[in-house]
Amino acid sequence: MEFAHNTLVWFSKSFGLFYLIALSIVVVAYTYWPSKKKRFDQAATSIIDDEDRPWR
Repeated sequence: MEFAHNTLVWFSKSFGLFYLIALSIVVVAYTYWPSKKKRFDQAATSIIDDEDRPWR
């Protein structure tokens, strides 16, 4: 079974497009999932909570 170059290029571009769209949807859904809010808020403020002092 032999494929033409243009067919393979079209398939790879189409597959890549749908793959990136699906990956983006998964990342956005994970980010905005309600049960993850506490974890992300803690990560956002964890650097602020630490006092910046020289080590003794």
